[in-house]
Amino acid sequence: MEKKKMSLVSKIMIGLVLGVAVGILFLSNPSIPDNYIKPFGTLFLNLVKMTIVPLVFASLVVGAASIGDVKKLGRVGGKTMIYFFVTTAFAVFIGLFVSNVLKPGIGITLSLSEPVVQEAAEAPSLVDTIINIVPTNPFDALVNGNMLQIIFFAILTGIGATFIGEKGQAYLNFCYSLAEIMYKLTEKIMNLAPYGVFALMTPVVANNGPHVLLPLIRLIFVCYSAYLLHVLITYSTTIKIWSRFSILQFFKGGAPAFAMAFSTSSGAATLPLGMKIAQEDFGVSESISSFVLPLGTTVNMDGTAIFQGACAVFIAQVYGIDLTLSQQLTIILTATLASVGTAGVPGAGFIMLTMVLSSVGLPVEGMALIAGIERILDMGRTTVNVAGNLSASIVVAGTEGEIDYDNAAVLIGNKKASKAANL
Repeated sequence: MEKKKMSLVSKIMIGLVLGVAVGILFLSNPSIPDNYIKPFGTLFLNLVKMTIVPLVFASLVVGAASIGDVKKLGRVGGKTMIYFFVTTAFAVFIGLFVSNVLKPGIGITLSLSEPVVQEAAEAPSLVDTIINIVPTNPFDALVNGNMLQIIFFAILTGIGATFIGEKGQAYLNFCYSLAEIMYKLTEKIMNLAPYGVFALMTPVVANNGPHVLLPLIRLIFVCYSAYLLHVLITYSTTIKIWSRFSILQFFKGGAPAFAMAFSTSSGAATLPLGMKIAQEDFGVSESISSFVLPLGTTVNMDGTAIFQGACAVFIAQVYGIDLTLSQQLTIILTATLASVGTAGVPGAGFIMLTMVLSSVGLPVEGMALIAGIERILDMGRTTVNVAGNLSASIVVAGTEGEIDYDNAAVLIGNKKASKAANL
């Protein structure tokens, strides 16, 4: 009898648990994991990040070209952007609602012995956001990893290649080949994920042990409650309406990507695994998944939006500031706009929080209150971001009739289980 192989998600979870355990052992001396364990986690992330730009670029060129029809591309793009903006607005609302109900900042008094001195970022206007999407030098965008500009250039070149027919085939063949190389390379790198997760988690726990987290446990509870509510309400509703998958199947199929996102706090690092899951576990067509998921990694930041809304209310409560309805509506608008172009890398949402705070006149120094637990909150919000991208690919593919339910692994697994139960 052939021995059953342990799944990737099981290995990642083992790495996660071991990282927590070893981190607790080094609570009294976090410099040891910082110096000797953390570098291996950084190396793992660097390996993953190495594939991001070529993977996103090649995937989007292939995705745009495989859709072929420009009208269909516009339709798919429109549906994707509408889904992202609507779910992000819902996310901010849920974050504000839960924070107003549970009031995590009431009764908490912390001294700012080392205040965060940081200039508040200005919220980008819609016009500036649109203008900045178009690169003046696409090669500069590729070098600097400007994801919005890379996305725009890749889609345009993919469309352009289809317009010129046979003459554009050499370029498309190159991008097909590059995409396949990146997929295979990523698959091999993912085999190192359990070790990378262990190396990343150990210093986090060693530096942010339970004694540090206890004063702010209410804020953690509020954020994670809002994260869970958003997934259960928003994503489960849209998936149920526009596909045949249940929310349990969504969690089952997406589990490896969610575990990867939680442990690395990087949506970009989870992108290759997310694309594989969308195609193999949920039967989403390659043309849709290779278009929606890279786009979502840059544009869709529902978890980040929840975090920003909840933390804004928390900081206001700690400082005794009452936020008016108009101020909270401003937070929803600013956080939604700020989500566009927020890099899918660890800590980016924390930086974007400065513009949300400044939009309603809250002290930016209040970020010092959550700096110690920022990584813990980042892990959860990144998981929601990844779940949102995966749900978007399923919903858009469902509306386009591009889900192969017969070959969706989560459904095939259920059919096998039901057959076995009947024997």
